[in-house]
Amino acid sequence: MKRIGWRIVFGLSLIVAAAILYVAQIAIFHRSKDTFFYMLQDFAFVPIQVLLVTLIVSEVLKQREKASLQHKMNMVVGAFFNEVGDDLLQRLSAFDGEFDRLRQEALVHADWSEKDFASARRFARESKHAIDSRAASLNDLKALLMGRRAFLLGLLGNPNLMEHESFTDLLWATCHLTDELARRKDLTKLPEPDYDHLSGDIARAYRELLSEWLSYAAHLRRQYPYMYSLVVRVNPFNPDASPEIR
Repeated sequence: MKRIGWRIVFGLSLIVAAAILYVAQIAIFHRSKDTFFYMLQDFAFVPIQVLLVTLIVSEVLKQREKASLQHKMNMVVGAFFNEVGDDLLQRLSAFDGEFDRLRQEALVHADWSEKDFASARRFARESKHAIDSRAASLNDLKALLMGRRAFLLGLLGNPNLMEHESFTDLLWATCHLTDELARRKDLTKLPEPDYDHLSGDIARAYRELLSEWLSYAAHLRRQYPYMYSLVVRVNPFNPDASPEIR
């Protein structure tokens, strides 16, 4: 036999308690007409209460919770770039045959506007990056990713990732590239089709990484100008980048 849920029991208990109180009121004051009048008046206000609680108060709380969750996710994104993202962006850009063109589009400046960031993100996602896995050291890339593998897997375990789809796509692309490199013993002697395959994996991670880095930089510009200042100074697309203020 299926057990009755506690919510049903609690609800029925409240209804019984209300009925007892109404009966007691009629028995004591002998004014059943007034009792039923105020009862109906209370029932008439119920739809308004539902409107206030479910549509207004609930929506306000939902938006506040969403903002709090977004703030936490931005902290996770920041940790990713501090731990591995910035270094990975530099390593992957070495495989890009058109990096000089990308540098012109993604060289973030202190006075960039939202329009500038939007244009750079569009270029990063729509551009056909000339990625060639033969153009730089796959062993160096593998060493970087394997050294941060535990960190990346830890991020994938974050239950809040569902609220940040683009960052989730970036983590999956990065972890997949890590797995592909980890399963090959000698990255200097691969068949040509395999190099082409790795070029596609690098391009996927590179595209996701570029877009997310630009989105994160734009977020810092809006919310944390002092942190944005550091991002501009250590911009991986700037050959003269330095954290020192000169």
